[in-house]
Amino acid sequence: MSADLSFSNLIATAQRGWLERQHDDGLLSLALPLDGIDPLQGLPQLAIDHAFRVLWDSAPGLCFAAAGHCQQLELAGARRFELAQRFADLSLSRLTDTKPDTPALARPRVLLSFQFFDQTSERDHNTHGCPSVQAVLPRWQLSRQGRRGWLRLNGVVSNAAEARELAEQLWLKHLDLQNNESDQPKPSSAIQLDTPDSSSWQQRYASALERGLELVNGGELHKLVLAVRQSIDVGTSFDPLPLLTRLRSQQAGSCRFLWQRKADDVFFGASPERLLSLRGGFLRSDALAGTAGPGDDGQQLLRSDKDRREHELVVETITDQLRQSGLSPWRRPKPQLARHGRLTHLHTPITAAAQGKSVLALAEQLHPTPAVAGLPRREAMAWLRTLEPFERGNYAAPIGWIDSAGDAELRVAIRCGHAQGRRLDLTAGAGLVRGSIAERELQEVGLKLAVLADQLVLGSMEQRPQNTGSLKKLL
Repeated sequence: MSADLSFSNLIATAQRGWLERQHDDGLLSLALPLDGIDPLQGLPQLAIDHAFRVLWDSAPGLCFAAAGHCQQLELAGARRFELAQRFADLSLSRLTDTKPDTPALARPRVLLSFQFFDQTSERDHNTHGCPSVQAVLPRWQLSRQGRRGWLRLNGVVSNAAEARELAEQLWLKHLDLQNNESDQPKPSSAIQLDTPDSSSWQQRYASALERGLELVNGGELHKLVLAVRQSIDVGTSFDPLPLLTRLRSQQAGSCRFLWQRKADDVFFGASPERLLSLRGGFLRSDALAGTAGPGDDGQQLLRSDKDRREHELVVETITDQLRQSGLSPWRRPKPQLARHGRLTHLHTPITAAAQGKSVLALAEQLHPTPAVAGLPRREAMAWLRTLEPFERGNYAAPIGWIDSAGDAELRVAIRCGHAQGRRLDLTAGAGLVRGSIAERELQEVGLKLAVLADQLVLGSMEQRPQNTGSLKKLL
């Protein structure tokens, strides 16, 4: 074992880090290289003493798991983006990183999860009282990119003894993960597929869809993205890790994510849509609108006047919003095709130099994009409150991270589910513009719900192979 990985060296590094900030209670961050551990598989061990856990899985790119709170912020209101940025800046600036030369994948991160609206309504008891933004500097962080991996521990220390204790905790967890590499996630408990709710979302969606089409065809709105929710009984508990593992192959081009506030409150999904990323002062946002199912290789989608108009509305709005922020965005003249599992989307990447703008100020300007809300934004948001009979919660809201170098990534939380106790809610939407046809929009919503629902069916079949003949499709 190299000197850099010795226990005595880690203790000395921790105590030197505390000495640098001993004038007050400081935030100390320790890190050790840990190659070969998949964060998705290692998350149960990492979070063994913590209810809060997060997974960010864009493998073969960056993948990290996080657990526990070192510092956290929860709030609601119109200033949530500004205050979350202030929290991230303050937390990361106070952090004494004893390994500042670690690669980008290992940097300390503040994790962020927003709700769609800045205030929740009282109509949905499942989301009432939940914060509209959560920002967390996690206790533990296990990162991997390619073959390289790192384990990081953040903590508040007020004396040399506490610095030593933090180092001991990191060393023991490092050994534990090395010596007890996790197996594949165990199958989750049996899933009830014959729920009456699984076939009734179309009926609940019909009246809202009819009114939405009236609004866009009558010119009151240019676009409206109505969402539908399907609720499923998932048994006594729900473990999302087997499903997220399957999504690695089924949704390889998406970013799989998990945000678990507590044991019975799990938000997860596989987002194909980047709200924005920031790397070295260079910004990228993705316009993703216009959807085709398995029968279209994308050529019909490219020729569809309705889908091209819907997509261009999103592209123009994002570029206009970035210009209003003082940036000079660049876009391709024509959309590309992006395939995610059985779905194909029109996709236009938009790039710009960030010019020192804070990532959450830009996120506030962009959220919600017309791909998940509509146009004009204010009027569309008001109609969503009126026509959707549920609270959106985290659906279609930003989720992601900011690191200690100021790099960041925020995804739009779509293709997602929210499990609370025995109930799993799947949510999906479709964009309505002039010329939209109700039957096609119903089909599109069904295909999007199926991204996760099909994985539930697959998981149930794996658990009960003797009953596969009697399984009932969710959609």
